[in-house]
Amino acid sequence: MILGLKDTRTEGLPAHVTGNGVALPKRWLIAHVRIYHEKKTSERLTKMGIENYLPIQKQTHFWSDRRKKIDHVVIPMKIFVHVDAREQKEVLMLSAISRYMVLHGESTPAIVPDAQMERFKFMLDYSEEAVNMSDTPLQPGETIRVIKGPLRGLEGELVTLNGKTKIAVRLDMLGCASVDMPIGYVERIGEKL
Repeated sequence: MILGLKDTRTEGLPAHVTGNGVALPKRWLIAHVRIYHEKKTSERLTKMGIENYLPIQKQTHFWSDRRKKIDHVVIPMKIFVHVDAREQKEVLMLSAISRYMVLHGESTPAIVPDAQMERFKFMLDYSEEAVNMSDTPLQPGETIRVIKGPLRGLEGELVTLNGKTKIAVRLDMLGCASVDMPIGYVERIGEKL
């Protein structure tokens, strides 16, 4: 910009928009993190302004003289990042992150669909029961919606694991997350997947 002349390219744009480029789409990727560095890495990403999600649940640990609630990382050595192409490169500059998860036989990072991430986050944020992750193949179940309890509104699959009725949310590359669910708390919304 020439001294004394007003830059008219950014007039009328919101304050956070520079006008110097095209908005890049953001997508959810899974980054591999050094073991026991998940929480610190999440904090550093947040300080860098990079949206991330570290699946954590409170668990009660019992000792002979006391009990204590601790944060338990649900998927060790993984952190979800919501990034555009520029931020994708910035994430890899952290020493605790080694690479992104890729599909077998491919070299580009695998993308987690937004709908799967939203269902997974909802389940972890609102479940009063422990959420279990499983990477073993799971037969498709009936598509259902939770109509009672803290997970009301969650859509997933009704499955039976080890004789217990559960609602499962699939994450294509990681398997599925499941939580115990009484059959009376759900309604059918579709056929088997």
